[in-house]
Amino acid sequence: METLGFLMDGFAVALTPYNLMFALFGAFVGTLIGCLPGLGPANGVAILIPLAFTLGLPPETAMILLTAVYAGAMYGGRISSILLNIPGDEPAMMTCLDGYPMAQKGRAADALAVSAIASFAGGLIGTIGLIMLAPVLAKFALTFGPAEYFALFLLAFATLGGITGKNPVKTVVAATLGIMISTVGIDISTGTQRYTFGVLELYEGIDFILAIVGLFAISELLFFVESRMGRGRDKMNVGKLTLTMKELVMTIPTQLRGGVLGFISGVLPGAGASLGSFISYTLEKQVVGKKGKFGEGDIRGVVAPEAGNNGASSGALVPMLTLGVPGSGTTAVLLAMLISLNITPGPLMFTQNADIVWGVIAALLIGNVLLLVLNIPLVGFFVKLLSVPPMYLLPIVTMVAFVGIYSISHSTFDLYFMVAFGVAGYFLRKLEIPLVPIILGLLLGPEMEKNLGHALVLSDGEWSVLWASPLAMGLWIVAGLGLILPYLVGPLLRRRMNAAMKESPVSD
Repeated sequence: METLGFLMDGFAVALTPYNLMFALFGAFVGTLIGCLPGLGPANGVAILIPLAFTLGLPPETAMILLTAVYAGAMYGGRISSILLNIPGDEPAMMTCLDGYPMAQKGRAADALAVSAIASFAGGLIGTIGLIMLAPVLAKFALTFGPAEYFALFLLAFATLGGITGKNPVKTVVAATLGIMISTVGIDISTGTQRYTFGVLELYEGIDFILAIVGLFAISELLFFVESRMGRGRDKMNVGKLTLTMKELVMTIPTQLRGGVLGFISGVLPGAGASLGSFISYTLEKQVVGKKGKFGEGDIRGVVAPEAGNNGASSGALVPMLTLGVPGSGTTAVLLAMLISLNITPGPLMFTQNADIVWGVIAALLIGNVLLLVLNIPLVGFFVKLLSVPPMYLLPIVTMVAFVGIYSISHSTFDLYFMVAFGVAGYFLRKLEIPLVPIILGLLLGPEMEKNLGHALVLSDGEWSVLWASPLAMGLWIVAGLGLILPYLVGPLLRRRMNAAMKESPVSD
């Protein structure tokens, strides 16, 4: 009953006309971003962060806006997957297997409609799971001491690559680089300058908002300039909606299975929506067996991955809100936004900033309804966006990034620094070094250092305190498994995903 009361308070926050307007705007823009191949939710949220600062939004409104963008981008990823056989982001890859064959058979409208309904179901299941699990986990996290938090942050870095990570070594390199960057500035314990090189602007450290917008938004712009600065795609025909009620009812069990599996994978740090969509598709294929025509346009092959990746997007918020550890790349960006708003994510957030937490959760429920309402009647508009040449979209994104960053500090130095991060991000991506571990290192590095210092002070410098408690030892063991599993399980999963793609009779 206590949770229900908090949720009602959250609805009181989310349903104000001001917050509702930004939730609708975020859902709309998020879908636009999601349907553009290659952008994805992390880039979308990063691009919109400067806008939140430019408009001077209060914390709860800013988080509602960015969370709506996150949810909208997860919805939008299916559009290019179905129409172009090009995933809008990695989690939407599995949707290509049956979505594109449906489009080739003249059922693009049906595939877009049923995938929107599946996304709604997965998002709703994931949000319900978030409501039930987050308060429980937050209360449990109150028992953590400095040693347990240090082990928890270590676990976050260890599982960062996820079991679908392409190269765990490069992930570790990226995380180390992020931690190194986080040490720039004045040491709060000793007052010693670290790596400032006499530059006054570096005394307070490197603002992670600059790093995020630079690494994600600016580097993405550079990639657009390099590879996609041309004409738009040819106009695509969606066709008429012929989906029957019988087909829709048939997909209900698929929606439920996909949503639950997706939520579970989202809660696990490092697993994320990609694993959620893959597991949901694979399980559904096994459940249906030979009765289905997976890879040839089976409607359940569209529903399963979409329910899975949208359930995972809500699940990834659980560790971020309760432990301060992001469950995905996009929640790492949201975590940075919370910290920049002087809000400390973690168990105390549920008491000290309950209006923000429950406002965001309530906005997720409202946002899912808004996204369903938007995605079915406006799908033709989103499809037309795929035909717009990037040369017309790039100036808008660039303007938002530069104006937003300048509005935060009114410093041209920050603009130069943001561009420098963008160029660095471009070359890092060329080397296939992931960017999310850098951001996570930049975010969690200071807290990891602080908790390490506190643990050693309390134990008079005895290092064994870091694994003395059973909970800390358990976290160390899980962290060790997180480092080893990508080498063992990652290649197997990638082979299976590639095999699933090859089994589809449709090719580019």
